[in-house]
Amino acid sequence: MLRVGPARLTAGLEHTRRIDLPAHRTLHGEPVLRDIETLIAQVNEVDMRGRGGAAFPVGRKMRAVADAAGARESVVLVNGSEGEPASFKDTMMLIRNPHLVLDGAVLAAEALHAREVVVAIGSGGEVAEASVSAAVAERRAANVAGGQESHVKIRVVALEERFISGEGGALVRGVNGGEAIPNGRKKRAAESGVDGLPTLLSNTETFAQLALLAEYGPEGYAEYGTAKEPGTILLSVSGGATNPAVVEAPTGTPLIDVLDMCEAEIGDGILMGGYHGAWMSYENALTAVISREGMKAKGSELGAGIVVPLGDSTCPLGETTRVAAYLAAQSSGQCGPCRLGLPDVARALLALAEGTGSTDAVRRTVRAVERRGACFHPDGTARFVLSSLDAFESDIALHLEYGSCGRPCRGVLPLPENEDQPEYRVEVDWTRCQGHGLCAHLLPEFVELDEYGFPSFKTVPGWMAKDARRAVDMCPALALRLNESVAVRAG
Repeated sequence: MLRVGPARLTAGLEHTRRIDLPAHRTLHGEPVLRDIETLIAQVNEVDMRGRGGAAFPVGRKMRAVADAAGARESVVLVNGSEGEPASFKDTMMLIRNPHLVLDGAVLAAEALHAREVVVAIGSGGEVAEASVSAAVAERRAANVAGGQESHVKIRVVALEERFISGEGGALVRGVNGGEAIPNGRKKRAAESGVDGLPTLLSNTETFAQLALLAEYGPEGYAEYGTAKEPGTILLSVSGGATNPAVVEAPTGTPLIDVLDMCEAEIGDGILMGGYHGAWMSYENALTAVISREGMKAKGSELGAGIVVPLGDSTCPLGETTRVAAYLAAQSSGQCGPCRLGLPDVARALLALAEGTGSTDAVRRTVRAVERRGACFHPDGTARFVLSSLDAFESDIALHLEYGSCGRPCRGVLPLPENEDQPEYRVEVDWTRCQGHGLCAHLLPEFVELDEYGFPSFKTVPGWMAKDARRAVDMCPALALRLNESVAVRAG
């Protein structure tokens, strides 16, 4: 954990691994409860936005829940499911500073007269889950001892963590006992969320920011940062950084200052906003500032505060291809753009990396998924892929001319370390094969035909398993069989 400027979200963390309740109260005091109108007015005064990536106005969410609830119950839902592999700021807060997050959630719950606070954490976050559960127990014990902690019920829920599990609809569905995948239909949590009740849903850092706003007031909160986007922000810096870290910085901080602190070389570019974000060129990164407005001016976006410098020792196109394959495998498979379109995008990128494809082919596959999906996953993937075509134009030219840029793909872009991606081998029964060539038509990137029309197969990655099975099933001579080979690490 590092800082540029003042410590707000990370205050006290330089002295301890985890801030317990007594230490938290010493640092931040007892929160003063507010009615919903006062809370919304203060949130609107600083134009507080959600820190989960979409930057939706928090005041509008609160108003929508308050209006939808009326005399009914409501729920506050903390999105701690950090399915984005390049983000780890929320997990850091839940592990090391859980009471700041809970203070913000409880403030919102008290103002809304909510039934409960639910903290949803991905299944890979056992340490975070234990930390939050311990924080809830600390608050209960304080009340038993005569303390002044809120009596709002707080519940911790562990969900299976996937890239798409942090999407709002997927999160609500998971908390309600279903599979944590998008609903397929747009449904506002503010109207019908946890148990069908109006639900205030935002991510971990957002609730911590709400607690700070209540502590400092709008004027004190706005002492740091820019006039339009006051306050500090948490950044997850990884990739080619020698010193990867969560960094707290005021908005308006030059990006280069954060990179220097993490000993990060920009190299071929920086991915901003994660795997639904966009690449920023070396030249733009030198003068960019940390804010929504600053990133937009450079053709990028701040998103959830994800900063991944690539460096210059790895193959940019290879890195993009492996992430595109991961994103294709992470879809819920509920609609055509995800089930069919994203594997097409990954295949087109793979062909480009091998020097046999074209940027036009990649763009065609991307156009087939844009604005057609049941959730944002296809659009976010499209943005990531298209930005790479512009950012790595010179690298792509080398691949098209020589089949490679000469650099290995080192796996700089983070993917889940514990996620094994199986590979498949298509085996041929040569006593049956008659050289029909249909398999080469169905799996053109992985099948080569000799001069007599007989196939030889490359290893098929896990995200192409469905297509491989289709080729096996459709073989007219029943000559093919699909075997899973030794699994390989995704990262």
